[in-house]
Amino acid sequence: MHPLLLLSAAGQVAAHLRRELEAGRWTGKLPGVNSLAAELGVNRKTVETALRQLERDGLLLGQGPGRMRLIIPAGTKPAPSLRVAVLTYDTADRSLAYIVELQHALTAAGHSAVFLAKALTELGMDVTRIARLVKQTPADAWVVQSASREVLEWFHARPAPVFALFGRREGLPIAATGPDKIPAITVATRRLIALGHRRVVILCRGERRKPGPGRSERAILNELAAHGIPTSNYNLPDWEETPEGFQKLLTSLFKVTPPTALIIAEAPLFVAAQQFLARRGLCSPEHVSLICSDSDPAFAWCQPPIACIRWDAGPLIRRIVRWAADVSRGRTDIRQTSTPAKFIPGGTIGPAPTG
Repeated sequence: MHPLLLLSAAGQVAAHLRRELEAGRWTGKLPGVNSLAAELGVNRKTVETALRQLERDGLLLGQGPGRMRLIIPAGTKPAPSLRVAVLTYDTADRSLAYIVELQHALTAAGHSAVFLAKALTELGMDVTRIARLVKQTPADAWVVQSASREVLEWFHARPAPVFALFGRREGLPIAATGPDKIPAITVATRRLIALGHRRVVILCRGERRKPGPGRSERAILNELAAHGIPTSNYNLPDWEETPEGFQKLLTSLFKVTPPTALIIAEAPLFVAAQQFLARRGLCSPEHVSLICSDSDPAFAWCQPPIACIRWDAGPLIRRIVRWAADVSRGRTDIRQTSTPAKFIPGGTIGPAPTG
């Protein structure tokens, strides 16, 4: 006598969908989770569990959150799973919502995502130190976040496929994605100019300044110049990239000819600048206007709201998952894509102070 198999609700759904797939009911893509849940009269979680089982069985291929799964034709050898190593910009970035979502999306697609022991900032963007760590990390493919040009060129020269998430990737034949901030940062700069600001300073890390200004930084400088405002190193200063070096830079900036507006590239630097100003009794926007060229969940709790550049991480995550699918099938994928960004005026910008 054969043993009695008691299937869970998800197991029953998986068995039903398997029969339907074998009967050829669908081709190309499977209907979405909501559609299947409504048809079968079960909840989304049950359907999702069943679909993940069919992915593991090699019948479906996940495309990332919110996208319909591809049906793998019978007799087709499933693509091998990848071990994707993720090299973040900063250690704290591993807890960012979109990085966590990326890890889950790669796992749902049948791959494994591992983080390196150290981040780019800890390694000082030093190619020699990065090479040592990479050598110790077994991986089929790499995702590198916010890397300098030199670092991306080094990864490009290696045999393992690499994906640049942000970073100085322009003109390099590697897969990449990131927000297109140029229209948004241009709108933000024009807003400052219209409010009478002439001393606008950009605060960003070295990889955004060297070997020359990044695209966003160039857009700001070009907009200032187009309105007859001379630009120099004052607008894009160099600084020692340590907490002490950042405080030293701010002290120098506000010593003689203080800026009336700061455009700051990262949320941690933005918070540090706000604290510096508060210690000196300088308020935003009364004494200095502040814009963060990125966004952060903490900004939603601030009053007045922080002026920032906001973008949707969903398309970026889906792009990386599609790239991993191509790599697992031996396809060359070096497309570079971008997602729109939007300037959120907030309440930290106002008219330039007089006097």
